[in-house]
Amino acid sequence: MTKLQDILYKVHLKQVHGSTDIRVTGIQIDSRKLEKGNVFVAIRGAVSDGHQFIDKAIESGATVIVCDKMPATFQEEVTYLEVNDTQEAVAFMAHQFYDEPSTKVKLVGVTGTNGKTTIATVLFKLFSRLGYKCGLISTVQNQIGNDIIPATHTTPDAVNLNALLRLMVDSGCSHVFMECSSHAIHQHRITGLQFTGALFSNITHDHLDYHKTFEEYIRVKKSFFDHLPASAFAISNADDKRGEVMLQNTQATKYFYSLKTLASFKGKILENALTGLVMTVNDKEVHFRLIGEFNAYNLLAVYGAAVCLGEESDEVLTQLSMLSGAEGRFDYVISSGLIIGIVDYAHTPDALENVLMTIKKLRKGHEQVITVVGCGGDRDKTKRPIMAQTACDLSDRVILTSDNPRTEDPEMILKDMEGGLSSSARRKYISIVDRKEAIRTAVSYAGADDIILVAGKGHEKYQDIKGVKYAFDDKEVLQEMFKELGK
Repeated sequence: MTKLQDILYKVHLKQVHGSTDIRVTGIQIDSRKLEKGNVFVAIRGAVSDGHQFIDKAIESGATVIVCDKMPATFQEEVTYLEVNDTQEAVAFMAHQFYDEPSTKVKLVGVTGTNGKTTIATVLFKLFSRLGYKCGLISTVQNQIGNDIIPATHTTPDAVNLNALLRLMVDSGCSHVFMECSSHAIHQHRITGLQFTGALFSNITHDHLDYHKTFEEYIRVKKSFFDHLPASAFAISNADDKRGEVMLQNTQATKYFYSLKTLASFKGKILENALTGLVMTVNDKEVHFRLIGEFNAYNLLAVYGAAVCLGEESDEVLTQLSMLSGAEGRFDYVISSGLIIGIVDYAHTPDALENVLMTIKKLRKGHEQVITVVGCGGDRDKTKRPIMAQTACDLSDRVILTSDNPRTEDPEMILKDMEGGLSSSARRKYISIVDRKEAIRTAVSYAGADDIILVAGKGHEKYQDIKGVKYAFDDKEVLQEMFKELGK
């Protein structure tokens, strides 16, 4: 067991009531999971306030309470710590409690609006092929070597994250590749971790339901790089207009990757087809299995990180040429009637545009592009009309449908999407709330060589409706409809 005073390093204490010379058995931010001798950290969340559960936490065995406002009365044999920010405090405490796991691996964080999952996943696959035991923390799944642990958030909370990193260290991992979402950065989930390196992919319109303004979203992403140590490396996309700004104040060694300008890691696309990408990377010609310009950027980011981590350039390119991307990212299937179906996680206007532009470049003649797309409920409403218009601008036919409506009425989400459509776009679309029926309709519209894009959910195996997650897999449904059509 660990002493409380030993896990308070870097925690900004305002007031202490009780002894810090006591043993603690664990840290929790969820009062329902408490065990005897635990520290309970009261977090003020969007839905509930942990301060309301302090008495319940003590009843459940908590012997230490961390809060941002001391209660009116104190209970004997309980230590109370008042701090400025409980989210920051729990991150520092968890890192110490689990014996600073991030210092015992090479931890690389990936942030940006699009590309995080692919970059982190391909890095994990690459370093596994290079002979290392690796950890992966991503939207799709967490992985320790060959063992898969399902993911519930892009980045776990600070306690679970440090516990997972500890597990990775104990399992013999030398490298860990991790997506760092803007929520995780803002909520201090990654505070206190020591990063060996960090990558920036791009920044576009997303999560404004949470960050309120685009400027705030940028500031949060940038703060990740601002806090890197001088010993780390930072790699950014020179072709993104905010690529340089991201690294403006970092102490880390700066590198850039680009398809359009001079950079440390420079690429040029020679061929872009359904068979993959042929491109030069720092003047070496390579054939990759990944498809599309957006993946050319992802591959350059991965290559740059591998070189910065000390790997030999030619070996990195050789191994990269054999790798596929992440599940649900430009994942394609072909029907017996030669209809091409593509499933992609694109759930922002920019990501949808990237995927549709990639499809446009892959077209050989007059193939139809039929897009099935929706928008999530209880999320940024401003992107809904933009998503619908983008789909109509770059497709021959569009079916607007339900995504994860969550607590919202899916009909109203579709009305929001339809609200931004131009008169020419209105001639291209229909709305079908039932997602399975929407995919079936898209397949019925398609002929040989036509391309169907099912966008928005990618790797997700469920639909979230009124708080219930119903089994639903876009790729499985698409394959089922192809079989029906074949019969």
